[in-house]
Amino acid sequence: MISQLFILSSKGDLLIHKDYRGSSAHTSLADGLYLKLSSLPSDQAPVVMEHEGCHFIHTRQRGLYFVISIGSSDSPFLYIDLLNRLAALIRDYCGDVSESVIRLNFALIYELLDEVLDYGYIQTTSTDMLKNFIQCDPVVMKPFSLLDMSSVGLFGAETQQSKVAPSSASSRPVLSSRHQLSEQNEIFLDVIERMTVAIGPNGTLLKADVQGELRLKSFYPNCSELRIGVSEEFCVGSSELRGYGSAVRVDSCQFHESVKLDEFEISRILKVLPPQGELTVMQYQISDGLSTSLPFHLFPSVERDPGSSRLRIFLKLRCDLSPKSQAINIRVQVPVPKGASSVSQELSSPDQNAEMSLSTQTMTWNIPRIGGGSQLSALFKVDVSGCVSLPSVLDLPPVNLSFQIPSHTSSGLQIRFLRLRNERPTAIHTWVRYLTQSDSYSVRLG
Repeated sequence: MISQLFILSSKGDLLIHKDYRGSSAHTSLADGLYLKLSSLPSDQAPVVMEHEGCHFIHTRQRGLYFVISIGSSDSPFLYIDLLNRLAALIRDYCGDVSESVIRLNFALIYELLDEVLDYGYIQTTSTDMLKNFIQCDPVVMKPFSLLDMSSVGLFGAETQQSKVAPSSASSRPVLSSRHQLSEQNEIFLDVIERMTVAIGPNGTLLKADVQGELRLKSFYPNCSELRIGVSEEFCVGSSELRGYGSAVRVDSCQFHESVKLDEFEISRILKVLPPQGELTVMQYQISDGLSTSLPFHLFPSVERDPGSSRLRIFLKLRCDLSPKSQAINIRVQVPVPKGASSVSQELSSPDQNAEMSLSTQTMTWNIPRIGGGSQLSALFKVDVSGCVSLPSVLDLPPVNLSFQIPSHTSSGLQIRFLRLRNERPTAIHTWVRYLTQSDSYSVRLG
């Protein structure tokens, strides 16, 4: 049973609040929750925390905090799944999940919450069932531009025939109006992989994990059976070798309950009846067994100027992707010691920028894009009040990278085909995209 539900922005603004049990919630409660949530690491798994005598559980979605208050005896796993499903519903009906989208569609979101939860009890989270009760129409933001790769969403970037899908596919509601069913016969499949990498100070690889998923988004009502063919050399576990060539090996694999697996063992074909909206077809994990090299290698160097309190931080970033690939939205977060007051910078190209945050004691190096096989560098001269010895500098937290790599998978997983079994005379467009992004990619200084 749920008492309260909050959606907070990345800055702590209260965007959505529902009180299902008559609790005395107000802005100060949301402020206190935000202080606790923002103190957690960005890669922190959902946790149950106690605040002002209540138990709260949360998930992070695109920088937003989805938080609910639950009873002490309730199962947290049920409500974690509910929060993830609420975010998926907002994407289905509003086209995306972001602070601006929620502000524009707050009336629709409140209407969704009224139908999903009744007096704190879950009723339904089905997109198809809810479309019969939702009266509000979504407010759609301006579509993204194909010329701006940094704004490309998850869905609709590249097809099996190397075409380019409409750039607004990810920011388009599945149900455009309650009066008019969607006539856009499009189905999108994203292969999304998130990397967790830890590298020691001498360049030794300490950890390399990948969390992957096949995420389906259907704009097609009453879709017939969809067949998804994954790489024939896909194998689960080290003992299962299929003999088709270089194996795509994963340690574990989970499927949505609606997926039929009768052809998976022999032909590596998944069969599913996709509902209108978004569905995670398959999830998989790789632990310390990547078949490809790491996309980035960072070489940090920290020196102290003799006779002064200035630190020289030199960074060399090498992109080890193929020359035909590129990474976008790269951010390198470098910790700085306490007492850092000012910084001067020398960057390798004019499209880069850097900024220092005194509150978080970090220097952020922003790189719009970097091509495979290329190398960039940055030199920061940080003025620190007081005496800072080199051993204390080496005790700083690791350097962290965040990035996105379109048209790339670290596991090597590929989609062979995406077909409807009983295709109607109406043309149906299917699109596939690959995306690798960072979850936690850290390099230790000492």
